[in-house]
Amino acid sequence: MAGVLIFSFLLSGCNEEEKEKTESPKTESQQTEIREEDTEESEETVMKVQIKDQFFTAELEKNPGAEAFAELLKEGPVTIQMNDYAGFEKVGSLGKSLPTQNRQTTTQPGDIVLYNGDQIVVFYGSNSWSYTRLARIQDLTGWEKALGNGSVEVTFSAE
Repeated sequence: MAGVLIFSFLLSGCNEEEKEKTESPKTESQQTEIREEDTEESEETVMKVQIKDQFFTAELEKNPGAEAFAELLKEGPVTIQMNDYAGFEKVGSLGKSLPTQNRQTTTQPGDIVLYNGDQIVVFYGSNSWSYTRLARIQDLTGWEKALGNGSVEVTFSAE
């Protein structure tokens, strides 16, 4: 009886070895490919924002409006004449409509949003309204001063 148990134990051990041999581990190139895909998904998409001689970097949101705006910027820079509104934002017409995903939002300085599908709004103050978020300025140093008083020309471009 003990011999049968030992023989059964040895056979079950062989099966595990065979199972391990038949399951193919990922090759190094497959592992590298997976790591690169993970990196691509986690990378932030950025754009440049130029006001006069100052440049800012903005991180784009992940929504259809922001993606459409990024695609537009791949065709070339977009310059918009923006006018001051209510002492907390600059507003200008994009000249075309983008997809919207409006949500009630309280904006902060540095937010860039889409209003009514075809108006780009950049904030140097705060407001609560229904917008589609497009991007956010990463470093606000000099942002409010660059926007200044009255009208200003703002150029958006792909990074």
